Amino acid sequence: MAVDIEVVPIDKPDDVNVIIGQSHFIKTVEDLHEALVGVGGGLRFGVAFNEASGARLVRRTGNDDALVELAIAAASAIGAGHCFVIMLRDGFPVNVLNQVKAVPEVCSIFCATANPVQLLVAVTDAGRGVVGVIDGEPPVGVENDQDVSERRELLRAIGYKL
Repeated sequence: MAVDIEVVPIDKPDDVNVIIGQSHFIKTVEDLHEALVGVGGGLRFGVAFNEASGARLVRRTGNDDALVELAIAAASAIGAGHCFVIMLRDGFPVNVLNQVKAVPEVCSIFCATANPVQLLVAVTDAGRGVVGVIDGEPPVGVENDQDVSERRELLRAIGYKL
């Protein structure tokens, strides 16, 4: 059996974070919605889920129409069954990742990022599946003492460390 690998870029604005993962049941779309709403605050999101059997629709939900459309476009481009895409604004993956991973249907998370991202999608006669992620750009060096200090200050200034 032949396997082709496609590079699927995820089209999103720079101010949007994306979480891409795999789950196993149509209930995923509603459970992800509930998990994201449960975070509270002003989180805006769109969710799309590729159904892998039955009607094989892209299921969708969210509280921001533009983000729902971005999630649908990304899930459609990926085209892999049981893949889900969450697009986020006014919040970060670190704020919701544990809640997303706690959804019983979620099998794995491929990425959670604001960076430019590409998925490597394997294509066979049986369908499509995510086999890898290209997230951001490669490093250009190793942090020095000043970089360490700036990193620590930033994390404390934005409230992620005490």
